[in-house]
Amino acid sequence: MAVPEESEAERHGRDLRRIPSPKPLARTPAPRNPAPRRRTGLRRAATLITLAPIAVLAFTLTLALVYSVATPPSTLMLGRWLTLQGAQRDSVKLEAIAPALVQAVMASEDQRFCLHNGVDWGALRDVVDDEEGPSRGASTITMQTVKNVFLWPGRSYIRKGLEIPLAVMADAVWGKRRTMEIYLNVAEWGEGIFGAEAAARHWFRKSARDLSRNEAALLAAVLPNPILRSAGKPTRGVRAIAGRIQSRMGQVDGLMGCLKR
Repeated sequence: MAVPEESEAERHGRDLRRIPSPKPLARTPAPRNPAPRRRTGLRRAATLITLAPIAVLAFTLTLALVYSVATPPSTLMLGRWLTLQGAQRDSVKLEAIAPALVQAVMASEDQRFCLHNGVDWGALRDVVDDEEGPSRGASTITMQTVKNVFLWPGRSYIRKGLEIPLAVMADAVWGKRRTMEIYLNVAEWGEGIFGAEAAARHWFRKSARDLSRNEAALLAAVLPNPILRSAGKPTRGVRAIAGRIQSRMGQVDGLMGCLKR
């Protein structure tokens, strides 16, 4: 009996009678919802806004701790260096500066230096409503020091608002003696002349430890505007201011106890 010949399809195990299923059509992906991405961006922005003040505070506190042992530059000095201008300064310890200059600066700038915590709150309240803006009369030596070291020159409520917490911090971290030492090493006493030692040598050809009462009073008299006023070539007005400072120097002598070791 003849065996039917096997077809080609049967040999390959396929049933040609089955209709193959059509391939599924490619589905167009639905557009992504941008809302989660926006929420992530907002969370990151909020985190940065929250962390930025903390980072600035930590950085400032670190600098303050460093400056408790190392004499800092002032922001004016940094500005001169960045613009390739010269700056004279020889850092010295407070004991290498004539006590007369300390007295003169306290008599002129801050007679209550040893009595406040970096901010003279009574003087600050007296000028808070000043239409011309914050006056120098409300600035303590501590506030002027942190302005010179951490902030920018000029008069504004924003800068004054930053000075206040910085001054309280500096008073706590540095103490009175170190604050006075830093101030007398960063104060500007002429174009590019910073610190008591450089000022004494430039204007009077002597060391800061050898300044007389009159010379110390002249240096204190030019501090509000050391560019327009000169300690070495004082005008009649500068001499008059220096005379008033000298008359007050004896009054602060008994208020300098915080500067003793």
